[in-house]
Amino acid sequence: LSAASFQETTRVLTDAAIKGKRDDLLGLKENVIIGKLIPAGTGMRRYSDIQYDKATAPVTETSEEVETIE
Repeated sequence: LSAASFQETTRVLTDAAIKGKRDDLLGLKENVIIGKLIPAGTGMRRYSDIQYDKATAPVTETSEEVETIE
């Protein structure tokens, strides 16, 4: 798919189809072309599977913590 973006697109895609080539879309450019989430950033996989529990009370800061931060 990456090769098709800057070469003769129809020729590259036709040749790939005839030869049964497979693109696992592991690169940044391939994912940008098809509009998928790009494999970039630190900890991407770690944060993609986080589930949020709405029943859990939100974390609030006390005034002492805010003063310490400032």
